[in-house]
Amino acid sequence: MRLMLLAASTLALAACATAPVATSTSGFSRDPGAHEPEFRALYKELVETNTTFSVGSCTQASERMKARLMAAGYPASDLHILVNPAPNRPQDGNLVAILPGSDPNAKAIMLMAHIDVVEAKREDWVRDPFVLTEEGGYFYARGATDDKAMAAIFTDSMIRFKREGYKPARTIKMMLNCGEESANEFIGAKYMVENHLDLISAEFALNEGAGGRIDPETGKYIFNGVQAGEKLYQDFTLEITNPGGHSSRPVPDNAIYDLGQALLAVQAYEFPIEFNDATRNFFRRMGAITPGQEGQDMRDAADGENAAAIRRLMLNPSYNATLRTTCIATQLSAGHAPNALPQRATANVNCRIFPGHTQEEIRQKLEGAIGNADVKITMRSPPETPVKPVALPPEILKPIEELTEKMWPGVPVIPQMTTGATDARFTTPAGITTYGVSGIFADANTSGAHGLNERVGVKQLMEGRMFLHQLVKIYAGGE
Repeated sequence: MRLMLLAASTLALAACATAPVATSTSGFSRDPGAHEPEFRALYKELVETNTTFSVGSCTQASERMKARLMAAGYPASDLHILVNPAPNRPQDGNLVAILPGSDPNAKAIMLMAHIDVVEAKREDWVRDPFVLTEEGGYFYARGATDDKAMAAIFTDSMIRFKREGYKPARTIKMMLNCGEESANEFIGAKYMVENHLDLISAEFALNEGAGGRIDPETGKYIFNGVQAGEKLYQDFTLEITNPGGHSSRPVPDNAIYDLGQALLAVQAYEFPIEFNDATRNFFRRMGAITPGQEGQDMRDAADGENAAAIRRLMLNPSYNATLRTTCIATQLSAGHAPNALPQRATANVNCRIFPGHTQEEIRQKLEGAIGNADVKITMRSPPETPVKPVALPPEILKPIEELTEKMWPGVPVIPQMTTGATDARFTTPAGITTYGVSGIFADANTSGAHGLNERVGVKQLMEGRMFLHQLVKIYAGGE
């Protein structure tokens, strides 16, 4: 990446801070926070387009976003909806939009977000999960934050770039992909990398994976996060079989009981504590801004791996997941009839593996913890390629820091390793170094991502829209 990007970012930030709001010849404002009603309408349409694996359609969502881009002036030749034919699911379309750059020697950047969402049952939610509801300063809906917030922001920015006559130096590509939430059923980013890499190739990409943290008690912004790595995802199937028989004649061997014992062993097993540069720097920087015993524990853990400090930090689920590999039971299936001894019992154990370990290594650890050769442990899907934590060079990190200081004075930027998994696990190994940053602040404990009553703050969403719009322009250059 060229050093000129860093100098250009400083000039762009200065211009953002001092220049009056400009308007293009088309009448579309260059103010990064302008045209909020249009954004709200786009966001609502995207959120209310059901994109669950069971009954939804990413293709429909992609077509609706494509229509908005075409209305903004994008030619059909720069808009592509691509569907993986292998699973025979025409509803799984991925959208790619391209805004050509003026510098033929500058490599493209990509804006990446997934538009599929986790399943949501209406009877479990307070509000209809597929109707965007604004209430008490929050937007509620499935996908309100994960990940239709960034998908809507990026689509909105691409529209405004076109309408305001913005001419980036770098080509800007946007990929709205399907299948990030469907585990092993299909993965749109994987398909795109394997089949359409020439279309989405870029020097780097901006993606989900990190956001800002809010103190839930005070509402104070604590830090703006940027992803510097992620854990490795793997599902394992635990299976045990028995001859079965009539339930009126019980025998000692019972597949359900044996599987239950195996899962209790998994629950009791603790993977060792580990640090890498990303997690050590996270705890060190967080410790510097966190008061009291918690802050001291963070500093002690980062500097000396203090056992007592680490044990206290592990009481926080987020910190615990940052410190080690975790494996947790997520699904069960057993028995074939209510009046028969079970012939088979299976469970899914979901592991998030600390960088530096292979899936086979973790499988063997589970075998050792269970200690029952009759419990077969297999990988539910072929293991993915482990990805090393990405570096955060100044030309990437400094614009984030400077823009964060401009928008939220005094709020630090803290690199972190996400404990989940994103589509970066496919794009980064393919040569598109992918960074997670959103500028959307939230209390992670109440966002409801993957759970009930998912929400995002209205104010925070609009701030993230402004942040990403400006950040993309800094990276892309031009005028």
